[in-house]
Amino acid sequence: MKKSFKHFSWLLLLLIPLLIVSGCGKSSSKTVKVGIMGSDEKIWKPIQTKLKKEGINIKLVTFTDYNQPNAALTNHEIDLNSFQHTYFMNTWNKAHKTNIVSIGKTVRAPLRLYSKKVKTVSAIKKGDQITIPNDSTNEGRALHLLQSAGLIKVDNKVSLPTPKNITENKLKLKITPVDAAQTPRSLTDATAAIVNNEFASEAKLPDSECIYKEKLNKASIPYINIIATNKADKNNKTYKKIVKAYQTAETKKLLKKYYHGLSIPAW
Repeated sequence: MKKSFKHFSWLLLLLIPLLIVSGCGKSSSKTVKVGIMGSDEKIWKPIQTKLKKEGINIKLVTFTDYNQPNAALTNHEIDLNSFQHTYFMNTWNKAHKTNIVSIGKTVRAPLRLYSKKVKTVSAIKKGDQITIPNDSTNEGRALHLLQSAGLIKVDNKVSLPTPKNITENKLKLKITPVDAAQTPRSLTDATAAIVNNEFASEAKLPDSECIYKEKLNKASIPYINIIATNKADKNNKTYKKIVKAYQTAETKKLLKKYYHGLSIPAW
């Protein structure tokens, strides 16, 4: 009996360090839910793998439209999101009385005008239909793009114009707002469509095939994409490590490989 107790005691002594190490491993590991659009998964997967070795488990949560990720962030269903530009975030905060902030830049993603029917902007003719994203920020941005292309004029006193704010439309173009995810599909019927980069990537619409794109200048700075979180978490050290892991030469290579110029590093 004494001998058995001795064996048990030694076994217990051997197991205690293992239990402590195991317990420490579990407590030091952190899971962070990051909301992204589906097309960005290929950019985030290598970051996910890299950070796992550092004890940070990124769980990618994919969304299909722009109205979901900020609502999920505010409701603490996710911890970070990476899909929007600064202007979109500021507009969202104002409309929904939220406190979402940027903690790091990701890419510049110029809006592009695509067409399967014409090769140049000058070939767009009277009465043609052009579809644009229907969310308030990108709708206004798209109308400014059409103005820059010389197709329409909008009331410049309105920061986020809608089709109602078009002041000149000599070609009587039919400007049709649709869900941003549907803009590539609309090219089957419409003469042209303004498409956001992630949906252009999903639809395999390369930069080289667009007939006009947003200029990168001071006016486009508010449209730099970001990693965002709730204001209360802006100084979270783990979140800052995730931003740092994104802003690397490796990510730049992945952006070039998968987006072929659709997304341009902004850090």
